[in-house]
Order: sequence, then C-alpha cells, then structure tokens
Amino acid sequence: MKVNEKDVAYVADLANLELSEEERARMLRDLNSILQYIEHLNELNTDKVSPMAQVSDRHGVDESKQDGEHFAYAAREDVRNGLRESLSHDEALKNAPEADGTFFVVPKVIER
Repeated sequence: MKVNEKDVAYVADLANLELSEEERARMLRDLNSILQYIEHLNELNTDKVSPMAQVSDRHGVDESKQDGEHFAYAAREDVRNGLRESLSHDEALKNAPEADGTFFVVPKVIER
C-alpha cells in the first residue's frame, strides 16, 4: 500500500489541518516510509514468538509465571476501592451554565 497526495489531503481535512506544500510533501514521504518499514517487518517469521502484552517487562512482572501470565497486572483482581456513584443526569445538569434539559449547551468551537 502506498499513500498519495490525495490521501494526505483527505486526512489533513479530517483533522482540520492546514498544511503547506512543504508539510504535505514531508507528510507524504514520512507516511510512505512508515508503511514501507511495516511491510519490511511483516516479512519476518514470528511463528515462534509468543504474543506480548507489553514490549517491555520492566513494570508489573510476576517472575513465577510464564508467557502472557508473566505480567502481574494482566491478571490483577478487579478492586473497586475508592469508587463512588456517578452524578445523576439531573444533578449533572443542575449547575450547568446553560442546558436544554437533556444536554449541556456549549458554543461551537470548530468552524469550516
């Protein structure tokens, strides 16, 4: 797969970015370089490589476990300490500067 100028313009438009000619050219070059590198990585044989939860095992490691269970945080108990009930819908809207009864009313910030 290769990115073309039309693709760059489309994504820039979606992100509401105004790119100069130089920026568009650099983006085109960089995106194609990334895709080329990914294609190169896809050529590697990874059949004997076990899936990883993280690229580094520096944090949250349980040395007594193997493979995916090696990461202590991956199998941690789901503890709800410190959590509290959320505000009700009416309570959340009560102090809003402006609301329409269902939603907060905010000024439009994105213009095209």
